[in-house]
Amino acid sequence: MVNVLLVVTFFGHITWAVKGSSHCKQTEPWEIRPHSVAITEFGAVGDGVTLNTKAFQNAIFYLNSFADKGGAKLFVPGGRWLTGSFDLISHLTLWLEKDAVILGSKDPDDWPIVDPLPSYGRGRELPGARHRSLIYGYNLTDVIITGDNGTIDGQGSVWWNWFQSKTLNYTRPHLVELMNSNGVVISNLNFLNSPFWTIHPVYCSHVTIRNVTILAPLDSPNTDGIDPDSSDDVCIEDCYISTGDDLIAIKSGWDEYGISYARPSTNIIIHRLTGHNRNGSGIAIGSEMSGGVSEVHAENLYFFNTSTAIILKTAPGRGGYVRNIYISDVTLADVDTAIRFNSNFSEHPDDFYDPNALPVIERITVKDVRGDNIKVAGLLNGIEGDSFRHLCLLSITLNVTSESPWNCSYIQGYSALVSPETCEPLKESIYPKHYSDCYHLSNHLHSSGNQNRRSWFGFLPFLNTTARRHLHGETMTDIRS
Repeated sequence: MVNVLLVVTFFGHITWAVKGSSHCKQTEPWEIRPHSVAITEFGAVGDGVTLNTKAFQNAIFYLNSFADKGGAKLFVPGGRWLTGSFDLISHLTLWLEKDAVILGSKDPDDWPIVDPLPSYGRGRELPGARHRSLIYGYNLTDVIITGDNGTIDGQGSVWWNWFQSKTLNYTRPHLVELMNSNGVVISNLNFLNSPFWTIHPVYCSHVTIRNVTILAPLDSPNTDGIDPDSSDDVCIEDCYISTGDDLIAIKSGWDEYGISYARPSTNIIIHRLTGHNRNGSGIAIGSEMSGGVSEVHAENLYFFNTSTAIILKTAPGRGGYVRNIYISDVTLADVDTAIRFNSNFSEHPDDFYDPNALPVIERITVKDVRGDNIKVAGLLNGIEGDSFRHLCLLSITLNVTSESPWNCSYIQGYSALVSPETCEPLKESIYPKHYSDCYHLSNHLHSSGNQNRRSWFGFLPFLNTTARRHLHGETMTDIRS
């Protein structure tokens, strides 16, 4: 099938068991929502011109009466449904038909101003408040955003222009942001042209993001794909992302505010991710990681035409920690830098951060990586006087064009079966005595090697029609038509 629609759409209440595992486990089937209405029943007009914010708000207000009766479904049929920001409710399914497009308004007044996140202390781009996301939820339980390959388009070009001309009054909005929520599923949809980060679960638990395509122009500023932020038990699977910044960025708060809020991101599972960008990375941790990041498992990744494949971003003043990270089965093509530690992300929210708050970076394993036409294998730069330790590289083969494939400083770790030969701080072998220092390797040492590598073509069955068309070079204008 060209378009694989996963059965997750019809199942709910996921019971998670990811600690110590690299698999997202679903154990309880969902019930189909017993109540359903269409957005047209509330006066919405799908002509791409009529503003339908009130229709969405009124529909969801009405459906709230069914929250304790098994929940409800809001059906969005084919059409172009222009809207400003609207809130979701608990026990709701927002369902977009195949030809349905929710369009974000280009009027900033349709995106309300809200308080900054407490773990950031201010808007991420400007001091003070920020614009609320197009689709927003707070303190929700059991919320599903899904459909039959429908589309949510933020029409972000106006926001990118305001950002680049420095005429923003507040930090740009996300396309989807859910806060303090539990039991979230986002699946089987296309997300286009976010004004800022695209999908942002923050202070959430039990989040599944599966079979989505996220697209924005490669020169669009800060249009991250998926940013789990101070969230736990997050599963991201079978996604295609092509944006102007990081495809996935795992975060947990900014400097003293993130340290004080103290909510880490943990148990983050990423499977079968395909994509590219020119100004970001495939998988990033940070740079806002002051609340801590741990227990991240990312496997079966394909990044092409990308600036950096895997990056850790931090700085003096961040504090926090990044530990117990396992990344494996990675295929790269035409990538500038395969692995990078950048410890000089020195942007801070204000002048009250502690410059002596140094991050603790430890037990990071990168395994089974193959790459062609790679400029630099690794730029791994820690912080003098800090602890960047137990970095383990195993079974990595990169066709590198640079005469200096590795550049390392202020790090410590081990390696085995790495080509080109790694830098001096990592030359001590993992075998036989250091495998226990390498996160998640004790059960994997005998399975490393080419037998575990898959061709990136193995990802194709998981990509929806929009992703396949984008891979074949069609523009977003072609796709929308």
